Amino acid sequence: MKENVKLLLVLLGLWGMTIQTLSAKSTPTFHDVGSTVMLDSLQTLPQKHFLKKLYSQLFFVPVWVQENGLSHFSNDLFLEIENDKTLSDDVKLKENALSLKQKAKELYAHYTPVKGKIALEFEVAKLYKTYMEYRIYGSINWGAFQARMYNLRAEGIKAEWVTYKPEYNPIKVLTQAVALGSLKEMFERSSPKAYHYQALKKSLEKYLALEDDGGWDHLALSGRLKVGRSYSVVPALRRRLALSGDLVYCDGDEGSVYDKCLQKSVIHFQKRHGLVAKGVIGKNTIAALNVPLSERIKQIRLNLDRIKWLHVRKNKRHITINIPSYTLYFEEEGSLIQQMRVITGKRKNPTPIFSNTVKTIVLNPHWNLPKSIIQKEMIPQLMRNPNAMARQGIEIYTGWGADAQRISGGSVSWGQYRYSKTMPYRFAQVPGYKNALGKVKFLFPNQFSVYMHDTPSKHLFKKNVRAFSHGCIRLQKPRELLKTFSTFNKNVDFEKSQKRLKGKNKAYLNLDQKVPVDVTYLTAYVDYEGLLQFRPDIYAYDEMQYQAYRSW
Repeated sequence: MKENVKLLLVLLGLWGMTIQTLSAKSTPTFHDVGSTVMLDSLQTLPQKHFLKKLYSQLFFVPVWVQENGLSHFSNDLFLEIENDKTLSDDVKLKENALSLKQKAKELYAHYTPVKGKIALEFEVAKLYKTYMEYRIYGSINWGAFQARMYNLRAEGIKAEWVTYKPEYNPIKVLTQAVALGSLKEMFERSSPKAYHYQALKKSLEKYLALEDDGGWDHLALSGRLKVGRSYSVVPALRRRLALSGDLVYCDGDEGSVYDKCLQKSVIHFQKRHGLVAKGVIGKNTIAALNVPLSERIKQIRLNLDRIKWLHVRKNKRHITINIPSYTLYFEEEGSLIQQMRVITGKRKNPTPIFSNTVKTIVLNPHWNLPKSIIQKEMIPQLMRNPNAMARQGIEIYTGWGADAQRISGGSVSWGQYRYSKTMPYRFAQVPGYKNALGKVKFLFPNQFSVYMHDTPSKHLFKKNVRAFSHGCIRLQKPRELLKTFSTFNKNVDFEKSQKRLKGKNKAYLNLDQKVPVDVTYLTAYVDYEGLLQFRPDIYAYDEMQYQAYRSW
């Protein structure tokens, strides 16, 4: 309400020439006639039409044009589009901006009636709409992508990606810009800040500049490079690492010997690309080195657009899990306070991308097996061996109610339930170190029945690629995460919890200080140390989104 009142006062000021927000030279006559022309021109348009919605909120006062020239809003718009390095110079949007700017120059060079100037007003408004849709929403066709996700079900893959609409829209940005008297300020305010978006954008600009300078060449590498040996490709390798900012400079950095200094540079590169970082150059490192610069630029652009549709968080604390990097990050006041490896879903059982809030911690949890796992994995085992569940500490019950009876694995003809739509029996693994959920579970209730938990399979955290689960997120250091929660939750006593974890009695710890958690999918991102990172597209989502990527 306050914003609307402020906007109205600003526009009334424009009309009466008592303040200088849009124009220092406009006259009441121009705005009076201009508004009349605008009303007449827009009255036949549908109510949902962008121009009608926009100017209804602006009380039909011209924003982009004045009597004797373009307004500073137009100048800011043209300058922003011209200087936007994330847009290629040859895209239609930039060409349209240059053409419209020239058209305005020619229009104001001669006498033009108000009707012609208002026509220009509408053209600039349409250009603004297109540009802001690019800035705010990006180029991913989310509808087409969701359709492709759904089609994966034919392969038995149930993939999910929940998007969260950006806080701003083109109309909101412009109405607030008018109230502020600055479109430039609103460009800054409406640009994403979270998930290191601005740093990733700067990385894109650096890569675009590198492309303008010729980029990097393909390296004719094969086999393995070992430290201390001489190879003709080493000088080219050194140049390649220098271009991507991975080269560690040492004295005597010349010649064709693959020395320890160059090995450090390779390790730096390997870490940034999620590879085994031992400095041995094998096929995976060679493949990463030879990804064309144009592909990396494309990948950065895609991930910038993904960030635009992530949940905006304004909480003091925040957990982010990035699937392609298999890592959990715990932020407090924007700073990283904890980081650990995680295991995520297999390609056939992808972890969903979504946001929720950690509300409860469970000590010594039971594992209630989902229907899909019972049918795909447990029933085949039971059909071969009626005692298969007992050996794994899994109890079978006749239902979910308090009166459900425990039964033996051999008391049911399981074949009838192998492909049935319903599963009347409950399979529950008892608490203990062999439990698939380990000793600690972190609940953030969601429609996917996904949560973070401990695991008895600790050895899997040593692997570089960690897509092994059925969709849930397994934690490398669950007790350390429990300890972190205990520092700001009075309901979580870490010492008492440690004692309870030695036994098998289940306990629920309800949090008074809940923490939002966002499961993301970023294959290009900037880490907390400011380093640009790339990761393999484990679920092939990059390619699916490229297939319907919008051209501007």
